[in-house]
Amino acid sequence: MARDASDRESGRLMSRRTAITALGISAGALAVGARTAMAQAPQGPAAPPSTVTTPPRDFGPTGPPNVYFVDPDVITVDPEFNGLRQANAPIQRLWTGALWSEGPAWSSQGRYLVWSDIPNNRQLRWLEDNGQVSVFRAPSNNSNGNTFDFQGRQLSCEHLTRRVVRYENDGSVTIVADAYQGKRLNSPNDVVPHPDGSYWFTDPPYGGQFYEGAPDARGGPSNLAGKRNPRLGQPPEIGRMVRELPTGVYRVDPSGRVDLVVTEDQVPDPNGLVFSPDHKKLYVISTGRGPGDTGPGGKGDMHVFDVGSDNKLSNQKLFSDFMIDGIKCGPDGARCDVEGNLWCSSNAGRAVGYSGVTVWNPAGKLIGRIRLPEVCGNICFGGPKRNRLFMAASQSLYAVYVSTQGAAPG
Repeated sequence: MARDASDRESGRLMSRRTAITALGISAGALAVGARTAMAQAPQGPAAPPSTVTTPPRDFGPTGPPNVYFVDPDVITVDPEFNGLRQANAPIQRLWTGALWSEGPAWSSQGRYLVWSDIPNNRQLRWLEDNGQVSVFRAPSNNSNGNTFDFQGRQLSCEHLTRRVVRYENDGSVTIVADAYQGKRLNSPNDVVPHPDGSYWFTDPPYGGQFYEGAPDARGGPSNLAGKRNPRLGQPPEIGRMVRELPTGVYRVDPSGRVDLVVTEDQVPDPNGLVFSPDHKKLYVISTGRGPGDTGPGGKGDMHVFDVGSDNKLSNQKLFSDFMIDGIKCGPDGARCDVEGNLWCSSNAGRAVGYSGVTVWNPAGKLIGRIRLPEVCGNICFGGPKRNRLFMAASQSLYAVYVSTQGAAPG
């Protein structure tokens, strides 16, 4: 029995030794395998956090600071863009809390930025000296595009009232345009000033809906069945208008005369527009079909016209179709810098990494991109030196310093 006990103990010791040996072999094999895998894995610096990394970059106030020499979401497509990027200048989210941000415009006199929160029927203001945001104007009549003219007066395109207005320095409001040839405008979208005192604006139908304005009265193109009541929650004069005009681009002469300068056949559903720095070219963005449209609508592209000394437009050309890497980066608003480059907001839908801003040289070549985590509605240059790009993107306001300047006021 003593021998049997001794044999059993010896067997247990052998089993332990075998297990320990096996574990040692396994551990060694794992270690060798890990070293082999590490040796075979590609070595290189980790990608900085950006809109396309996992996890994505945190633009919020608690997110880590950007410590990279060039912001990873400011992308050079062509070396020509390198001279426009600003080193050590991160993209910043200045504020969030809107429903749909549009129409940023910079007041050089007041050193503030104003922009529209269309569905919330208000304009917001960001102060340059302390970064505070407050409600600037409410109700805003569902204003969309804003700018400042050469005299520092604010211009606003109002969807709800279907007009363009100017806020005078004494606080009064002037109706710049609300009709063409006796017919009410659709819903003015964007406006730009000209040095000769005229104003040029686009008139698509996007305000003909509850979210950004009001549909037509019963029987109108955006309310054919008459089941929608555009008068609910509105002043008495709202809800009685019916769309009467095709989409178009108009010029308001200093005398007050309104002229049609671009027809719907030339540029359907015109949206953003901008002059070249010398005002010899006009760029017009065409966006998708709007409420009440009977035609196919725009294609999400940009057209360029020559502007004659008589303010007549000619020589229309397609500037870009905004297809990038096989993805439609639909433009909405645009601004020119002093070199004549076009900075355009980008709506790429759910294509992560393509919404934000696209930058094109005057010949129509893509040279750079700015990636944002939200669809960008419109942009403008601002700051005391006009070297800061402000981006109104969905629910937020972003900004980044650049190594150039905006070409026009507002």
